[in-house]
Amino acid sequence: MIPFGITAPGRILFGRGEAAKAPALIRAFGSRVLVVHGANAARAAWLRISDAEVQALPCASEPTLTMLETSLRWTRGLGPQVVVGLGGGAVMDFAKALAALIPASGGPMDHLEVVGKGLPLKADPLPFIAVPTTAGTGAEVTKNAVIGLPDLGRKVSLRDDRMVARLAIVDPALTDYCPKAVTLASGLDAVTQVIEPFVSLKATPYTDALAGPAIGTGLEALMRLMQGEDAEARDRMAWVSLCGGLALANAGLGAVHGLAGVIGGLTGAAHGAICGALLGPVLAANRKAAGGEARERLNQVCTMLAEVLGSTAAKAPAALQAWAWAEGLPGLAAQGVAEEQHQGIVAAALEASSMKGNPVVLPERDLRGILEAA
Repeated sequence: MIPFGITAPGRILFGRGEAAKAPALIRAFGSRVLVVHGANAARAAWLRISDAEVQALPCASEPTLTMLETSLRWTRGLGPQVVVGLGGGAVMDFAKALAALIPASGGPMDHLEVVGKGLPLKADPLPFIAVPTTAGTGAEVTKNAVIGLPDLGRKVSLRDDRMVARLAIVDPALTDYCPKAVTLASGLDAVTQVIEPFVSLKATPYTDALAGPAIGTGLEALMRLMQGEDAEARDRMAWVSLCGGLALANAGLGAVHGLAGVIGGLTGAAHGAICGALLGPVLAANRKAAGGEARERLNQVCTMLAEVLGSTAAKAPAALQAWAWAEGLPGLAAQGVAEEQHQGIVAAALEASSMKGNPVVLPERDLRGILEAA
């Protein structure tokens, strides 16, 4: 067995009703609390932390460098002792970045990858507590925060092992009645994030144990949610999302995310919707190009998907794409990707860190074909 390590939060609570424990657990980390929440502040109203000074900060969109710099000037003056992220993946990234940079002596560009200096953090981040309200990104258990630079058409990461949450509270009840379009996009992201680590070149027995059983479970639960609200399916999707976050934190991702990061930076489209549009075409291209163990793993994935979709393994990628489109997922063109941008997207994606885990090296021709199919 190959040697491997495990990156994960210090503590994870999972299950309906677990969010009720959040106020007391947060208070244990300090009396000055910064709560980062989504655009709807009312969703955070239940989080009342007794005997604590609580400051709230909205995150109405995926975080950008300008948002981060502006918020740092304000939040550093508050002197928070703990940062809480209560919301979807964008909120998690924003809260995680603030927790990392509030104690830092410099600015974000000192530490951002690719576009910045990529320097390691000198000061320990503030304790970060994650309470997700969507089932998709798994950002509550990862060690990076994705930040957009719209002027450059890029999304890049701030990354450090110490950025992993001290505590993640995953309560599926917080995802109940999430709008259908958000459920579909975030759910496809969750399914992608158990598939890509499972076929990754960096997969380990730990990530296999998490990701493998979650693939069929995730798609089946998502299909049920497209038919109507279903508490059990919400529970399963929250579990799949958590498994995906833990798996990707330890085994990386692949071509879906390599392309999606670039597309998101160019268009501002929702990350989950981009991943959903790419997943079927990437699976098909990988399966066609791979050989040996990689092809065997891809065949396993396609077989799992086929059982849920009522298809065959060979047709599973196309069947998955057709189902997602039928449920209202827009293709890449409808998300703002023009055909003349394809070559630039491919060139940038080849440099993305996620591509390092893809089970096979896809040439530019195949990547262009994926974009056309998506």
